[in-house]
Amino acid sequence: MSGLKKSIIRAGLETLFFSGAHLLTPPSLRGIGVILTLHHVRPPRSGFFQPNRLLEVTPEFFARVIRRLRKSKIDIVSLDEMHRRLTQHDFSRRFVCLTFDDGYRDVLQYAYPVLRKHDAPFALYIPTSFPDRLGELWWLALEAVIAKSKRIGLYIDGEQRRFDCRNVLEKRAVFDELYWWLRARETEDELRAVVRDLCKRYGVNMAALCEDLCMNWNEIGELARDPLVTIGAHTVNHVILKKASDRVVRAEMEMSRAVIEAAIGRRPQHLSYPIGDPSSAGQREFALAKELGFKTAVTTRPGVLFPDHAAELTALPRISLNGEFQQLRYVSVLMSGAATAMWNGFRRDQAA
Repeated sequence: MSGLKKSIIRAGLETLFFSGAHLLTPPSLRGIGVILTLHHVRPPRSGFFQPNRLLEVTPEFFARVIRRLRKSKIDIVSLDEMHRRLTQHDFSRRFVCLTFDDGYRDVLQYAYPVLRKHDAPFALYIPTSFPDRLGELWWLALEAVIAKSKRIGLYIDGEQRRFDCRNVLEKRAVFDELYWWLRARETEDELRAVVRDLCKRYGVNMAALCEDLCMNWNEIGELARDPLVTIGAHTVNHVILKKASDRVVRAEMEMSRAVIEAAIGRRPQHLSYPIGDPSSAGQREFALAKELGFKTAVTTRPGVLFPDHAAELTALPRISLNGEFQQLRYVSVLMSGAATAMWNGFRRDQAA
């Protein structure tokens, strides 16, 4: 996330909070509930170059959020209970679902004790190649390559280019340029081939990232035995589904569910689309998830839930607890629906 974009978002959140506008959000925009997106919960890392910091919040901030939610008049519910409320039109109380993508070990280490203490249900979406130790966390590998290098070379559109990475500002600029260039590649295979080549040439062990950061099946099984925990599917290889063929998309959804069922003895009923923005999942993916029988599927398109989402259960929006904005006042604004209403141009149904 660029510095300018962060400044604009922060200014908007501050304005909504200190003006009190978020307290005046009408029911038509506040919605009936919220699904929160998280990835990492862990102590702050040292160093100024952390382009993926938006994916992590500190244990202290996370605990404060859970305490605030428990003190509020908002129910913390499981995905199954959210599904029941949507399908049975039970909108008497607002609710929140807590969801974690990717299955990072720090969720077990730092988030789980807080959630268990507060008896708070949550969902964990697992890309099965991660606990199988075959996963490629390419966005973290790209960060690692740039972090350790003063200069890197890469063929871009048939031209050899050199990128200076001598200081934090240069590293941030290079990461932003290469990340979005990679995201624009036509196929997932092309994207990953580029990152594998960078790792090989600049001495980054991408397999070790998966081993070090992601839970194994024993750890996932430990969580799965707790009634507070819902294990959901997140494809096999964490692929950008819109870049894949119909056959691959179906296989990614079906196989991830089958592998999880074999590992924990319970068939996942809920799905999260990797990355989950409009460039990653759309109508084809929503329809296929419904055809395959998933009760719900979530995007990362920002928004609160409305009664109309009962008809779009495989295209649900979420709100990210972003590591760049770790303030309780921002959480209050986001939960009110005011910020996402402005972001979405005051249009309610954003997922579908």
